[in-house]
Amino acid sequence: MQTDDEYATLRKFTGRGRGHPESRWAGSTLFDPLDDQRCPALVVVAPHPDDEVLGVGGWASELSARGVPVTILSVTDGDASHPDSPTVTPHELATRRRDESNRAAQCLGLASPFRLGLPDGAVADHEDTLAARIRSYLQAGYWCAAPLRTDGHPDHEAAGRAAARAAHDAGAVLVEYPIWLWHWSFPGDPSVPWPRARSFALTKDRLDAKRAAAGMFASQISDLSEHPADRAILPPHVLARLIRNHETVFVP
Repeated sequence: MQTDDEYATLRKFTGRGRGHPESRWAGSTLFDPLDDQRCPALVVVAPHPDDEVLGVGGWASELSARGVPVTILSVTDGDASHPDSPTVTPHELATRRRDESNRAAQCLGLASPFRLGLPDGAVADHEDTLAARIRSYLQAGYWCAAPLRTDGHPDHEAAGRAAARAAHDAGAVLVEYPIWLWHWSFPGDPSVPWPRARSFALTKDRLDAKRAAAGMFASQISDLSEHPADRAILPPHVLARLIRNHETVFVP
């Protein structure tokens, strides 16, 4: 059994290990409720197609249902999720993932994402460009939801940094969401700013919509083939940590 210190070494994303099971997190992920009543518009920054759903899909769906404009920015097309696949080319995978995210957005009652077309796995090399692109979608007072800048995956962290710069320049409110933190971290981890964490409770309808949206990502939740390089990126034990009856964000 791995210790908490050993789990913390997984922070630099490698996909290694199974991470803490959701049963370990149970009871440790409910925080003060998120107050979003003053959110005039939400821009969601997703490093890869599916991050918008797994991170804040339920919340974004709820805001949209209230009449709050929601824009999703898909930073990459996710073509590097299976780099050694003998089954699909990167181009074919990108096409699949764009289609999957469009159908997922429909499940949530959201418009299809805008595609920014940066290279999957190399977002940090284009951080200035990304910050400028995000900035063009923001206005003063808007809320911008982006990956936690210490989420552990390099694309997530670069997207989070770019969003932070864009939000600062626009006078927007930055809200950060975790994805891979639930893999490498552990309850009470002192490296995580838990006092800034807030919870958004999902109604049954929103949770069902999020599950349906996640189910659209067949290229990620199912094996592409029996070849080891085609294994699912988001098997059930990973999805269990990402599809709860609430979502977590970190506020300023």
